[in-house]
Amino acid sequence: MAVKDKYASVLSLGEQLGVQNGRVEEQNGILRVWGTVQYGHEKDQLWDAIKAAGGSHPTDIVADISVANADVYAMHTVAKGESLSKIAKHYYDDMMKYKQIFDANRDQLKNPDLIEVGQVLRIPNP
Repeated sequence: MAVKDKYASVLSLGEQLGVQNGRVEEQNGILRVWGTVQYGHEKDQLWDAIKAAGGSHPTDIVADISVANADVYAMHTVAKGESLSKIAKHYYDDMMKYKQIFDANRDQLKNPDLIEVGQVLRIPNP
């Protein structure tokens, strides 16, 4: 199996995330990938996909992934049934970090219990 085939799911995810300036080269059994994602959360998603395909310390891939907007971890559009604590659990694996999301969005939120479907929230860096 070619290394590129092994990491096909990573390359597909990169396309879904809209990686810019992406480049992929396979040479001597090592896959080299470059590109820029919008937010840190997307970079983390790519690294999780790399580890899922190649193990916790893969030696057959070298990835240089840059982040265009390092000031924000992600932008999140509120869906029906979500709360700040549920959103915090998704991004930080800690429901109590909802306060960080609330503080980062005080310009549009007056109460952490009152968010609306369709609102676009800044998710601060962990």
